[in-house]
Amino acid sequence: MEITNLSKDKNNLLERIFKLQKHNTDIKTEVMAGITTFMTMAYILVVNPMILSQAGMDQGSVFVATALSAAIATFFMGILANYPIALAPGMGLNVFFANTIVLQMGYSWQFALMAVFIEGLIFILLTVTRLREKIIECIPMNLKFAVTAGVGLFIAFVGLQNASIVVDGALGNMHDPLVILTLFGLLVTGALVAKDKKGALLISIIVISVIGMGLGLVALPQGIMSFNVPSLKPVFLQAFSVDINEIFSLDMVIAVFTLLFVDLFDTVGCLVGVAEKGNLLDENGNIPRAKEAMLADAIGTTTGALLGTSTVTSFIESASGIGEGGKTGLTAITTGVLFLLSLFFAPLFIAIPTQATSAVLIIVGVMMAGSLNKIDFDDFTNAIPAFVTFLFMPLMGSIGDGIIFGILSYTILKLATNKRDEVNISMIILSILFIIKFILLG
Repeated sequence: MEITNLSKDKNNLLERIFKLQKHNTDIKTEVMAGITTFMTMAYILVVNPMILSQAGMDQGSVFVATALSAAIATFFMGILANYPIALAPGMGLNVFFANTIVLQMGYSWQFALMAVFIEGLIFILLTVTRLREKIIECIPMNLKFAVTAGVGLFIAFVGLQNASIVVDGALGNMHDPLVILTLFGLLVTGALVAKDKKGALLISIIVISVIGMGLGLVALPQGIMSFNVPSLKPVFLQAFSVDINEIFSLDMVIAVFTLLFVDLFDTVGCLVGVAEKGNLLDENGNIPRAKEAMLADAIGTTTGALLGTSTVTSFIESASGIGEGGKTGLTAITTGVLFLLSLFFAPLFIAIPTQATSAVLIIVGVMMAGSLNKIDFDDFTNAIPAFVTFLFMPLMGSIGDGIIFGILSYTILKLATNKRDEVNISMIILSILFIIKFILLG
């Protein structure tokens, strides 16, 4: 009797927090979705430390900072915004951190951490003043549909590249056993999704991982559990070791501005893309609780800098959890818990092969590409900007660049064809800022 009452109390608590019935979901679905999201983005636990170690940072410490910052930011997303979106140190931003700020500009990694910390503080300010939310709201629906499709194409392209099906823009080696494993995984995932199998994406990841390990194509986990968690001390709070003169230098301004620009529109693209895919947009095409979602992102960035890692941002891989049925913050909380557990089960999570997650990413790309049907291709002032948006994302390898060129082309075409009433002042201001950015930073 007591066990039954405890189960009911737990269910009631989760219902009150995440409003599961309102979103037509349940605990099992949300947990499965959270696990799926984690499985598709667990690679960041390996890749981020490897990239930042090139800047001279301790790899083990960065691993801990990556897991902790991802967990904290994702918890905030789940609780504050009640969205099934996970966050972690972002790809691209970590490369800019290590290669550009440290290796090219010649500054220390502590300087780069301070730039990320300042970026996070500015994002908190922009979020509180609702400026970031206004940017999302000013984007026309046609471009929002294009962003969703573009994010889908981007995800699929990442999957194709990770699996070496596409190499340097050309077809990879189709005789490679790992490529064949991915293609087989693609068929398995596609069949499970087509049959509307519950937990299809997660089942696929597990099946392909087991097959790959069984055939000796991918490495087995070396010890499932390890309590030997690396120390965070070598990178913790190191941002504050930077000289005051460097903090107020022109190079710091350039570094912060670039991080702000890239992260802002990558986050906007991710939020719009996964929200539209998950039917989270309201009747006006806006994201409810966008302020809370942006605040979680800003807190994640600031906290990540303190812990000792590059910019934390929303992950497009969250779409895999949404594809699995995730609709609330319980999905995000599940993912966050797994990031914490990864500190003790690192060998197991690291052993998940890219061939398994790549197949899932490609299928998720197919799901999101359905938004193309909603774009108005009859009006070229809508069709061209939408096309530019979803095409540039995979070609340029940047969600942010796709949005930037989409907004620019939309604004210019509408003004050039005397459709001024279809362009709001925010779009014009953004377009001017984009042009200034290209002139100053290229």
